[in-house]
Amino acid sequence: MKKKEIQEKYLKNIKLINKFNKFYYDKSKPLVSDKEYDNIKNEILLLEKKYRFLKSQNSPSRIVGFKPSKNFKKALHRVPMLSLANAFTEEDLINFEKKIFNFLSKDKNYKIFYSAEPKIDGISASLTYKSGEFVKGLSRGDGKEGEDITANLLTLTDIPKKIQSKDFPEEIDIRGEVFIQKSDFEKLKEKFANPRNAASGSLRQKNPEDTKKIPLKFIAYTFGFEKGLKTNSQFEYLTELNKWGFKTNPLNKLISGVSNLIENYNYVEKQRSNLDFDIDGIVYKVNNLALQKRLGNVANAPRWAVAHKFSSNKATSLILDIEIQIGRTGALTPVAKIKPVNIGGVLVSNATLHNEDEIIRKDIRIGDTVIVERAGDVIPHILSVDLKKRSKKSLKFIFPKNCPSCGSKTIKEFNKVTKKNDAVRRCSSEDYKCEKISIEKLKHFVSKEAFNIDGLGKKIVEGFWKLKLIQLPQDIFNLDYNKIEKLEGWGRLSVENLQYSINQKKNISLERLIYSLGIRHIGLENAKLLSKHFISFSKFKNLSIQNDYEDLLNIDGIGETQVNSIKSFFSNKSNIRVLNELEKILIIKNAVQNSDNGLLKNKTFLVTGKLNGISRAEVKSLIEENSGKTISSVSKKLNFLIIGEKPTKKKVDYAKQLKIKVIDQAEFLKMLNKSS
Repeated sequence: MKKKEIQEKYLKNIKLINKFNKFYYDKSKPLVSDKEYDNIKNEILLLEKKYRFLKSQNSPSRIVGFKPSKNFKKALHRVPMLSLANAFTEEDLINFEKKIFNFLSKDKNYKIFYSAEPKIDGISASLTYKSGEFVKGLSRGDGKEGEDITANLLTLTDIPKKIQSKDFPEEIDIRGEVFIQKSDFEKLKEKFANPRNAASGSLRQKNPEDTKKIPLKFIAYTFGFEKGLKTNSQFEYLTELNKWGFKTNPLNKLISGVSNLIENYNYVEKQRSNLDFDIDGIVYKVNNLALQKRLGNVANAPRWAVAHKFSSNKATSLILDIEIQIGRTGALTPVAKIKPVNIGGVLVSNATLHNEDEIIRKDIRIGDTVIVERAGDVIPHILSVDLKKRSKKSLKFIFPKNCPSCGSKTIKEFNKVTKKNDAVRRCSSEDYKCEKISIEKLKHFVSKEAFNIDGLGKKIVEGFWKLKLIQLPQDIFNLDYNKIEKLEGWGRLSVENLQYSINQKKNISLERLIYSLGIRHIGLENAKLLSKHFISFSKFKNLSIQNDYEDLLNIDGIGETQVNSIKSFFSNKSNIRVLNELEKILIIKNAVQNSDNGLLKNKTFLVTGKLNGISRAEVKSLIEENSGKTISSVSKKLNFLIIGEKPTKKKVDYAKQLKIKVIDQAEFLKMLNKSS
């Protein structure tokens, strides 16, 4: 799979999971089962784990759940409730442990113990205790801010209201999962799709008396904020939870070694059908809390934990048709329309075919009998074709050489990194001439993580396009509201609401504007990096005049792929016209500059060579924590070159030539008032 296809697929996944999050968390009307939701989330996280260039502020690796409902008061978590990275295979676990060793700069003989905890498939909640008394309960929300559901949580008999133990912390946020046992769900299954949905709907009732009628359970497994916690390990903490009156998972184990984790995984998976609660995997946490703290987090997931998901489901179906979908970057994505089949409790009617090369490699044709697998894909994928059942009249599927939307030639771009043509075909049309590309660009422009315009959803954008009310991004801010009011389904009030929503979004941050433009390979995280670099919209826009693209490579997190995409964007005159028009309409806020006064403020660093007992990733974290910055190459912008064992001679010589200070590990740590 090539980068362009991966990026297109990734962004599509993000949009899909956000839609499911909205319906599940905000509207309490889940569109898919808990298993399918987890599969979608796993695919996103797996792609991010495999391909470093994939980043999105709205990814489940950075956010959790959905913004808190308006039906409940909101409250900030004192410590964010993080999501988890996923593992599916033994190789994934080996890589997970290898990354821990690399970060801690330990060799393969170093022994790490893990707390292996079966993952309850329920709803996360955080319980705040002060002086032993339960005072507040929050839902996960978006990970940073949750809903205050204290009154509903108070109805759960599994949650202690007052803890008398002398060794109980002065303050602590105890976290766990609210769920419904399978046996109890039997009495509720006519009202809910599955136990997880039942738990979610019940926990978010406006009236606690309604929640009280539902047999909700609570299992504790971690903590957030703490003051006075005296345990040194995760497993010891689980033991303390039991002593304090909380229930914990009876299958929790302390294990060392990937082979032993796999053995336990296989054992627990065999026990799944015998358990009275749903589990969808096992969470492995580094047991030593001091190591957890040192390892820290990557975006919105800890480095020290991973969720090992259980195996996928498969089924046989028939390909009824193959459709070609066109994304905003022009990528042509084939999707198989299959005879609906139940896979793991979910009715499946679509399966991704990935790209032209995949169709050719597997020789997939319309009318084929195929094995469909659900293993974390956004939509399931075709695993194989049953050639014995293929009709003799079957014809090979010919991928379109012209865009199904606008008729332009489809091309496979040459990848300078792989020295091969990309697997994905793209429409060669530019300047918003292709209807499908333009519509997808406009959908992206108004999406939640971009302009986030209420009332201007995907269907509305498509309708306005067909009526020629919107053709370019700037048209959104110059709509003919009198004409819209006369359309079927619209009235004066709905038009006024739309106009209000659009006017409200004329004031936007630079990072969200950059993201909204839909530049290939520029997700919200990269847009944030670019906004901090340019500070103002005028400097960003002037990039087309100054052509100083090389300087962008010094932005940590921006690589050659992103720079080439930016260069391509600014070489298109239509994009420049769009920027000029938006500048006239919008109030674009400058990027907020960090005002931190850390020990390394206004200092830039680069590492070359192997350091002793500390990885480059940890050095980078230390620099950023202390208001410093890392850059990717030796230049006049570099203040300090940190050298370890076997440094790159060329970098050292060039740094000395530029009179850049060259320091060793001990000198660097001394700057932080740390000893080596």
